[in-house]
Amino acid sequence: MIAPHGGKLVNRMVTGAEREALLARAAQLPVLVLNSRESSDLEMIAVGAMSPLEGFMGQADYDNVVANLRLANGTPWPLPVTLALKDGEAAPEAGAEVALQGEDGSVYGILTVGDVWQPDREIELDRCFSGTGAKADHDHPAWGYLSTLGSWNVGGSFEVADLPSHAKHNDYRFTPEQSRAAFAEKGWETVVAFQTRNPIHRAHEYLTKVALEQTDGLLVHPLVGDTKSDDIPSDVRMACYHALLNKYYPLDRTMLGVYPQAMRYGGPREAILHAICRQNYGCTHIIIGRDHAGVGAYYGTFDAQQIFDQFEDGELQINTLLFEHAFYCKLTGGMASTKSSPAGPEDKIFLSGTKVREMLSNGERPPAEFTRPEVADILIASYAGSATASA
Repeated sequence: MIAPHGGKLVNRMVTGAEREALLARAAQLPVLVLNSRESSDLEMIAVGAMSPLEGFMGQADYDNVVANLRLANGTPWPLPVTLALKDGEAAPEAGAEVALQGEDGSVYGILTVGDVWQPDREIELDRCFSGTGAKADHDHPAWGYLSTLGSWNVGGSFEVADLPSHAKHNDYRFTPEQSRAAFAEKGWETVVAFQTRNPIHRAHEYLTKVALEQTDGLLVHPLVGDTKSDDIPSDVRMACYHALLNKYYPLDRTMLGVYPQAMRYGGPREAILHAICRQNYGCTHIIIGRDHAGVGAYYGTFDAQQIFDQFEDGELQINTLLFEHAFYCKLTGGMASTKSSPAGPEDKIFLSGTKVREMLSNGERPPAEFTRPEVADILIASYAGSATASA
């Protein structure tokens, strides 16, 4: 099976008597409160999905990631994973222990402070979220998050007694250890991951099935952490995935699991992050399509594919399956790309999650060329319910 990124699957969870002792010690310590993204990052780090990270980044790792897409030791890593001090929180000293707590008051564990520093969030925005399409500005969703943070970051490793609790999708929250065990039980030696924050439309279906022709199994791995307010809610998307997989995919070659990370809308850099984390989950391949993790016009159409070229062989063990923009071809009566269809512009119907959302918002039913009827039914009902609730 594919090795985790960095060679070792990290596990920062403690159990049994060690857990009880950790919680008792945490009750006597100063508290740092994690926002929703930081809580999801803590979960990802604790279970090994962000291996080789063992906690929130310190300044050396942060600076090198922002400048060079690598941790301080040279290991490829594309985006900062940090903890910010909130209003009213005192800066702890290096070497001190602090309790980590969620916004709901739940205690997660203890962080041993490595360092405290003042990052330049404007530089982070510019270097991490600009593409060939446009320079990242204050309209970028990343700034909508970064601008809410305090002036100081706290880095350090942590131990976790309890993960954040979730009201939804708990039957599909597989840790990397669990997903790897599931792949082994199924006899899958090659597994392709499909990252999505949208319902699967016909273009996605085409990409995943082309990928299934090349691998033993498919992990549909939708992101269920924080997304933009206009993205389709995760419970609606999960209903769509179930409807689609149950009828249109071979169930013995597919697996559905949720991905608890927050969406950063980081385009090419986030494509690397998605690939690294899926390698940790045990996937040998990941689909990277047009404008992966993109938003607006900030990134070039294929920036997220080309960024992988800068890494040497073996630095990222997961394989990328690169796809052009798929479309419904009226000439051939099916899904295709420019590699397989001679159709001219008048015979191509291009599909996107953004287009589907626009149609639904206007009360239009997505046509069969866009999405399967079972998925359209779920989306229409969801949007009708949202409109009724807001009326």
